[in-house]
Amino acid sequence: MINESVQKALNEQLNKELSSAYLYLAMSADFEQKNLFGFAKWMKVQSGEELKHADKIYGFILERGGKVDLMTIEKPQQSWESAMKAFQDAYEHEKFITNSIYSVLELSQSQKDYATVEFLQWYVKEQVEEEAQTEQIVKKLEMIGDTPAGLFMLDQELGHRE
Repeated sequence: MINESVQKALNEQLNKELSSAYLYLAMSADFEQKNLFGFAKWMKVQSGEELKHADKIYGFILERGGKVDLMTIEKPQQSWESAMKAFQDAYEHEKFITNSIYSVLELSQSQKDYATVEFLQWYVKEQVEEEAQTEQIVKKLEMIGDTPAGLFMLDQELGHRE
């Protein structure tokens, strides 16, 4: 049986992952409305990844004999002033998620819940990748600035994400 405090923290993380999916879906819709279909696709794929992250936590809680407690998901921001601002927000959000996972990991370690510690290692590695991806796009946006040609080229590149 899963430790009660660890179960609560995992349920909170599940909510954060679902909220992340919702945020990235809102970003995708905003990009699509601005005719930046490559950026929109990138964010839609990211939203799907966040749902998979949530599903893994959901399954783990149940596998350990715990109770899933689905919480309210807040309405995300609906538009961003620029692609740069959206990706800066995405990068900051990924850092927030990383710190949240670290908190669950630290709690699991303190409770000697080694199964959860092992389970969370995948998330630790995944967050390194997620932060790096969003930071890389922010750096590209910094290089191209407001140039329409640069934005168009990056839009084309991001549209290849599967």
